[in-house]
Amino acid sequence: MYPERKVPERRSRKARRTRGALAQAAFELVLDRGLRNVTVEEIAERADVDRRTFSRYFTSKEAAVLDSLRDDGDRINEALRARPADEPPLIAYRRAVFDWLEDPGAFAWHRRERIFDLLVLAEREPTLYAAFHHIRVDAQEDSVAIVADRLGVDPRRDIRPAVTVAAGAGALLAAQAAWARAGQPGDLPRLIGQAFDALAGELLAQPPAGQAAHSTTEGSTGS
Repeated sequence: MYPERKVPERRSRKARRTRGALAQAAFELVLDRGLRNVTVEEIAERADVDRRTFSRYFTSKEAAVLDSLRDDGDRINEALRARPADEPPLIAYRRAVFDWLEDPGAFAWHRRERIFDLLVLAEREPTLYAAFHHIRVDAQEDSVAIVADRLGVDPRRDIRPAVTVAAGAGALLAAQAAWARAGQPGDLPRLIGQAFDALAGELLAQPPAGQAAHSTTEGSTGS
């Protein structure tokens, strides 16, 4: 029944398997030998495909090695869509991140083998860091659309969704960078909690008495 559907479905499954094999090959080779010591041709050979096939799925070896991280942004956004509608946007974003961290089926970074090593490497390799930035930007664009929908606003006219996501994603990025520097793979949830706490804590407090606030008035001068 419906035989015409079977061919596209088989092709889709084959494409997912090929992409997954290339991403896994890149992940293993780069972590074992270092980014600069691995070529696209070697990744394709490990995955048992040719160079042209690699190019159909990835623009670079950096994109291939980081491909497994793209799903994490999707999982956070799925959790964000599922948060109760009456939650304030930034609280909803924070809780979505922790839903991802705590989901036993999602295998967040601190519970997935060698992801810590990958993110440490991304902090050291500029081209890998840049590729990771593009993945984050894609996920954040989706997050902005989700927050805008929650608020019932047009994100092109209302800045609040972009501000919410910039704050939440910035907290996550700061925690990830601290995690990579700390050398303690299991510490990610605590660091993410600290980063989000900072958004609602002392960073919003009034400056201590006697401490001059930074002036943003154009043309202001000191005496």
